[in-house]
Amino acid sequence: MQKWRILYNRYFLATAVFVIWVVFLDQNNLITQYLYYQELKKAEEEMNYYKQELEKVKIEMDQLTSDPAKLEKFARERYFMKRPEEDIFIIFNTDKQMVEDEF
Repeated sequence: MQKWRILYNRYFLATAVFVIWVVFLDQNNLITQYLYYQELKKAEEEMNYYKQELEKVKIEMDQLTSDPAKLEKFARERYFMKRPEEDIFIIFNTDKQMVEDEF
């Protein structure tokens, strides 16, 4: 009977109820907090990815504004611009990706 005496102690019972409440029943329980933590980590990874992409775009923008040859290459590749004496043929392959041939 001495072993079970701690189970009837009101402080032990109050602590046990509190722990069960915090871990499982509360609106901000530990399981929800863990899921929020995972979501936060995923959002931070996405933020870092977009920061890196932004840096790449800034570098590319600086190159395009400073070097006319790179600007011409960019315009030809992305927007299929051409010189007046050129013809451009756009060939679609089976994967529906555009392939450019200049003659």
